[in-house]
Amino acid sequence: MKKHIPNTITCLNLFSGCIGVLMVLAGDYWVAFYCVLASGIFDFFDGLVARALHVKSDIGKELDSLADVISFGFLPGAVMFMLLKDATSHAYLPYLGFIITVFSALRLAKFNIDDRQTSDFIGVNTPMNTFFIISLPFLVSSYPTVLTNQYVLLAIVGISSALLVSEIKLFSMKLSSLSWAENKFKYLFLIFSVLFLVSLKFLAFPIILVSYILFSFIHFRQANPS
Repeated sequence: MKKHIPNTITCLNLFSGCIGVLMVLAGDYWVAFYCVLASGIFDFFDGLVARALHVKSDIGKELDSLADVISFGFLPGAVMFMLLKDATSHAYLPYLGFIITVFSALRLAKFNIDDRQTSDFIGVNTPMNTFFIISLPFLVSSYPTVLTNQYVLLAIVGISSALLVSEIKLFSMKLSSLSWAENKFKYLFLIFSVLFLVSLKFLAFPIILVSYILFSFIHFRQANPS
């Protein structure tokens, strides 16, 4: 029975993502955010549990990607669709929000066959991108001129999609040891992220994304100075 436990957790990720998509399309971003949070937790623990129980499988890997396409691909695409729908009177322009969904699927497919991504990431991972995107509806009231501008939103779609399939090397939060010297930039990133979230709430997510790229750059630059 234990071999089914990780796949069950992955299915919970998918289930939560499906509900999240419906909540986004209904305009209930708070519930959608909690669904993304739940999916992120399930996505983290399915692999952790699989490794702990020594039941990693090919079907689990494929199921994980299929779940992520919904939770961290279709859902952020739906968010951008709704934001663009509110920002423009053009009938078809909002559908460009789903470009993020397309590039999320490309990113996941690339991850599955890329031997360079066994311990770290090449390109922004889909959960990180989704947390950034889901923060945007909550920031509209603080930055209405910016986040109700169709061109700004389309720029976000373009930049977000490009980062997903970029060649930027980013560290994974999986730890091979608890050593500070080996993981100091991961620990610092985690500490700064918590401080940003406590003090800035949803504004923290764009800052966390930029910090993630910056800390990863410094980490790998220091590890490979040449």
